[in-house]
Amino acid sequence: MGREMTRSKQLYEQARKLIPGGVNSPVRAFRKVGGSPIYFREASGSRCTDVDGNCYVDFCQSWGPLILGHAHPEVVEAVRAAAARGLSYGACHEGEIELAGLILEAFPEHDRVRAVSSGTEAVMTALRLARGYTGRQLVLKFDGGYHGHYDGMLVKAGSGLVTEAIADSRGVPGALAETTLVAPLDDETAVRKIFEAHGQNIAAIIIEPLPANNGLLVQRREFLAFLREICREFDALLIFDEVISGFRLKFGGYGQMVGVGADIVVLGKIVGGGMPVGAVSGRAEIMDMLAPLGDVYQAGTLSGNPVGVAAGIATLKALRHNQPYERLQALGRCFVGRLAEAGLPAVQAVQAGSILWLYLDAVTPPRRADAISSRAMARFNRLYWPLLHSGFYLPPSPYEVFFLSTAHTEGDVEDLADAVQRNLSECEAP
Repeated sequence: MGREMTRSKQLYEQARKLIPGGVNSPVRAFRKVGGSPIYFREASGSRCTDVDGNCYVDFCQSWGPLILGHAHPEVVEAVRAAAARGLSYGACHEGEIELAGLILEAFPEHDRVRAVSSGTEAVMTALRLARGYTGRQLVLKFDGGYHGHYDGMLVKAGSGLVTEAIADSRGVPGALAETTLVAPLDDETAVRKIFEAHGQNIAAIIIEPLPANNGLLVQRREFLAFLREICREFDALLIFDEVISGFRLKFGGYGQMVGVGADIVVLGKIVGGGMPVGAVSGRAEIMDMLAPLGDVYQAGTLSGNPVGVAAGIATLKALRHNQPYERLQALGRCFVGRLAEAGLPAVQAVQAGSILWLYLDAVTPPRRADAISSRAMARFNRLYWPLLHSGFYLPPSPYEVFFLSTAHTEGDVEDLADAVQRNLSECEAP
């Protein structure tokens, strides 16, 4: 049975007259799954409620920051206390030091961290820093990898393996796109060919060590280790974009889990506890190139904002104290196991800790974006609205991953698995 969504539809019509596309971030427009977006009124723990009064179990969790769930009491209290002291200073405060200390405790291989206001801004800073440190212009990224909406990262592969990228968005100058090279994931040969052609001018490789912005494309450790070695061979830097994976699978980064170290780590999402905070972490010799010590410029009025920093501190302290990662891993295994027990054909879940990706095809889940099955995507799109009407809010795109939080229960994930089985059978019945 469908849910009443009249007020959400009314608000969307209003928003379309005032906001481009009616949304402030494209995926919220529900274009991939059809229909129009639902509007949230409030959320707590693992639940969210829309403006029509419908309640859902939320497996999006603001796209990953809310590892403790919505409105966690300790985080909310920290935000309230900080806000009462002032919303923004544009000046130094003790919280910046405490947050930096917590991040560096989790990344002991690094010496310095700079706070910014988003993951995109952190990527932009890391790339500028890599170019400034090496004196080189080119950056290598991977096809299908998303690193925020920074101009130099909004590119796709060119016509040949060893060519510059071409802009993937209007408004990105061709000359800027040409400073980015693109290689396929999971392909050492392709990366080496690019380095053989351009290695003396490559400042850095940037990659999500656990790509989770275009499906959950779990990489071989051998591939990540190869990237580490080729960067050393050509004196380039290795940048791990851990905006999603940082603090998500352990109190630290995914690179540490697989034993591959990066020169620079980019953080976001969880480090802000639901508030807009990003960070760049690295060795002193690299990080001290940033102004005011060095001549790589970065600044931000709201960098180190006291309210955002307070949310990040409260979240990281809770993670350090409670160490919820084994339980979150077990919740994910529960979902995967429940789906497997049903024995439905071509239904799989890819898991990395508390990150899940529903992959609705019988073929082996891919490690590259260009290998994602169109059948899997089409089946998810058909399934999305029946699941929503069953009371489960999922990211409205088949390419997006699900996130578990400490507020979710075993019953939540079992109910979702059962709903997937039931609704998929119904929407594909002859």
